[in-house]
Amino acid sequence: MAASPRSSLRASALSALALVGVLSGCAPVDAPPPPGPSATASAAASSAVSSTTPPVPVPVPESDEPAVTQTPETAAQQGEATDAIQSPARAALGELPVKGRAPKTDYSREQFGARWSDTDRNGCDTRNDILRRDLTDVAVAPGTQGCKVLSGDLTSPFTGEFIDFVAGVQTSSDVQIDHVVALSDAWQKGAQNVDADRRTQFANDPLNLLAVDGPSNSAKGDGDAATWLPPAKEFRCEYVARQITVKQRYELWVTDAEKRAMDAVLSQCPGQQLIIDPVVPEPVDVPAASAPTEPAPVEPPALGTSAVPAPDAPEAPAPGAQGEAYFAKCADARAAGAAPLYAGQPGYRPGLDGDGDGVACETRR
Repeated sequence: MAASPRSSLRASALSALALVGVLSGCAPVDAPPPPGPSATASAAASSAVSSTTPPVPVPVPESDEPAVTQTPETAAQQGEATDAIQSPARAALGELPVKGRAPKTDYSREQFGARWSDTDRNGCDTRNDILRRDLTDVAVAPGTQGCKVLSGDLTSPFTGEFIDFVAGVQTSSDVQIDHVVALSDAWQKGAQNVDADRRTQFANDPLNLLAVDGPSNSAKGDGDAATWLPPAKEFRCEYVARQITVKQRYELWVTDAEKRAMDAVLSQCPGQQLIIDPVVPEPVDVPAASAPTEPAPVEPPALGTSAVPAPDAPEAPAPGAQGEAYFAKCADARAAGAAPLYAGQPGYRPGLDGDGDGVACETRR
């Protein structure tokens, strides 16, 4: 049977539409059948789950680079803060007042009391206290209540130099007692505002005193940390910490230059402590030598035996002298290199011992 004209037209139209869909990339003309009820429910459930389930995090690989890069300035500031926390000495330095030097007007050694007073009332002057404390293998003079140091060994903390110390006119200056905070420096930084008793205590405080080699003590003079530091670099931290401890105790101030110099030293030793009061050993007396005994009398020989010559009688010492030496005055003893003279030893006599301490013609420092 031949197709009707209407059927032919419909077929031609469908073919044309199909060709247009292919050329435009659209879905084919024959659409799928509408989804049934079960398919619609599944799609709805899938949409609900996807809207409530959080996304799974994707791990990010760690980077070798730091999260924040510090500048040198930031690192230095953090380092200073850490040092201040770790170092009691540096923290104490930060608490000291900073001022300029006061005038040196009216300064003199006498403003700090008599030289080497016995402020601790142990019977010994301060110089000998410090010698007994800082020297090793110490020998003291007999009859001086264990005070007068005759000899000893010292390794100077300022230089590391070993000194075989022997007291004497020509040798006592080999070891000197240094005021760690110099008296003149203290005078210009607050000490002139306190009373004389407080200054005397300052000048004789063992915390502020060290036995050192004479040349270094002379080179230091009255300098502070901005103008002088010990040649032994390994001692500088302790030295500066001692100065800070002393200035804190006696309420003295520092100059700006001094503070910066101290801080530079302490930056090399984080954790530096303040200095604890050193213990001065108690004097131990050495008895004076006993007087020589007279020789025993010699019995005359029995009859019929050969004669035995009598021993020579000892020479009588000069009036007022002990032993064979005699000095009319201390100048004679010093000229002979015998000063100081100690009780019980040749040449000593009470007339030369003005203070009656058992030591005559000693050198006063």
